[in-house]
Amino acid sequence: MLIDLYRRHLYVRIWLAVVGGVVILTLTANWIVREAAESERERMSAVPREVVVLDKDDRRIGVGSAVRVPGQGLEFDVTLEDGRNLSLRVAQRARTGTSGIAPWRTPFGLGWMIALVGVAVALGVYPIVRQITKRLEVLQRGVQRWGEGDLSVRVAEEGQDEVADLSNRFNAAAARIEELVRSHKSLLANASHELRSPLARIRMGLELMSERPSPTAREEIARNIAELDQLIDEILLASRLDAKEADMGTVEAVDLTGLAAEECARIDADLDVAEHTSSEALTVRGVPRLLRRAIRNLLENARRYGAGEISVELDSQSGKAEIRVNDRGPGVPAALRDRIFEPFYRLPGASERNGGVGLGLALVKSITERHGGSVRCEDRPGGGASFVIALPN
Repeated sequence: MLIDLYRRHLYVRIWLAVVGGVVILTLTANWIVREAAESERERMSAVPREVVVLDKDDRRIGVGSAVRVPGQGLEFDVTLEDGRNLSLRVAQRARTGTSGIAPWRTPFGLGWMIALVGVAVALGVYPIVRQITKRLEVLQRGVQRWGEGDLSVRVAEEGQDEVADLSNRFNAAAARIEELVRSHKSLLANASHELRSPLARIRMGLELMSERPSPTAREEIARNIAELDQLIDEILLASRLDAKEADMGTVEAVDLTGLAAEECARIDADLDVAEHTSSEALTVRGVPRLLRRAIRNLLENARRYGAGEISVELDSQSGKAEIRVNDRGPGVPAALRDRIFEPFYRLPGASERNGGVGLGLALVKSITERHGGSVRCEDRPGGGASFVIALPN
């Protein structure tokens, strides 16, 4: 039973280690005291066996011997030359004032006193050790429940020691994993829903199609297939961006001016570079393919929901390169400017618009954060919206 407790519970091992240390200490102290007492006894008993009595002229007038009387001191038996016998007694010197008890002696004996001290220390240490390890047991139960599938489990963070730091790190990791799992579940659920719509339209078009389909039917099927292809591509990219350890490509110096110019030319958007901004300030470290995808998604979003006028502004502020994509659309309400970057979220009334699967802005946010930057949505002066990507140089 004790061996099982020792293997399974840390507090038993700590407690036994403390008790073992106390026992070794007391045994060592007992041995030292005994050795000191024995040495003192040998020193006190080292007295001459023969005693010589001299007169005032240093002439021997008698001889005798000395013996130790336990508890009384030394006793001398002397025989003078005239035949007389004398006895002299020297009392034992007191060692502790008037008590006559040596400092290492107790009324119960040294062994019993050491044993009592050991028991007192063991009983006093147990609640302290138990209080420390009880928090570890709480953490252990929390990790066990979390491992069994309850991702909402969090442990109490008490104190400022290593156990509290471990609890804090566990809670942060558990929250992050719970968020990732929830995000993936939502991604799968929304992807399943989004895939049904183009598949249903393709199926209906095939059923209504005659032996010689019209160009309109062909265009509709092609559009739906392109939507499916885009959806699958964006779902795969979103999943890889969520996995922080995934290799997304080679990191190199990227000229944002060149990327923005190419993407603006593709949809005929205006490009404006701030005069005070040098080319070095608009060069960042990143994966060109991903940064191109982020700019393209913002431009596609502006083309889809804007009113025709689209512009891109490049600037450098506070050591960060900024890409600002402007449109003249209806804008985004302030309360929804964070939600539009969630996967598959669309503004009210926008779900029926042509194109778009609700992952474009979510990918922009993931790509930007993967490069150590941020993205935000602002009102554009004169109407519309401005999406701003800030990347460290």
